Amino acid sequence: MTDLARVRSRIWIFLAALMLAMTASVAMAHNVTEGDAGYVQEVSGFLPIPFIYLGAKHMVTGYDHILFLFGVVFFLYRSRDIGLYVSLFAIGHSVTMLTGVWFGIKINPYIIDAIIGFSVVYKAMDNLGAFKRWFGFQPDTRAATLIFGLLHGFGLATKILDYDIAPNGLLGNLIAFKIGVELGQLLALSLILIAMGFWRRSPRFWGQAYTANVVMMSAGFLLVFYQLTGLVLS
Repeated sequence: MTDLARVRSRIWIFLAALMLAMTASVAMAHNVTEGDAGYVQEVSGFLPIPFIYLGAKHMVTGYDHILFLFGVVFFLYRSRDIGLYVSLFAIGHSVTMLTGVWFGIKINPYIIDAIIGFSVVYKAMDNLGAFKRWFGFQPDTRAATLIFGLLHGFGLATKILDYDIAPNGLLGNLIAFKIGVELGQLLALSLILIAMGFWRRSPRFWGQAYTANVVMMSAGFLLVFYQLTGLVLS
């Protein structure tokens, strides 16, 4: 890589990190909008369509989930591998979301969102081969994906509890919300895979892949820093 290319890469990283920092205050990772929360608090009974919509909306606008999913499939080429890893993430996500809400398990949102931010850091480091190179070992990527899926689910459960859903029709509405989350994840994954398919055809992909994962890792660290700062100031 030439000196000019290195400078351009560093500028790209800086601008991406700066943009994320500037927008973080208005785009919380698991934010519950006023309108959505108000609607949920006013309704009662089994309402599958609105809760499917809310689940899909949450997933598509949850940039921490999207970043982690992007990192998971970044170097996966076979459909079988993509299906396996996405399924592991979805299983973990589902278990803790449903049980967390059903049993009222609520984790401090700043702490759980910081952990979710760290999951993005982890996946970027894994893609860069940093664990083997820096620490001399390679974590089990399947187990890590499942574990982080469980943690992402707790993040969702914590925010769903903020909705204060009526107990009448709770289980059905939770299942509908989860269906919406999976539909949103499927949509996000499809767009990611289409974009990756075109990108991988570029002769510059392997050179740009390193920079992309450094940007993703920087974004994850910013998410962690932002949430820990919120924890200290709250």
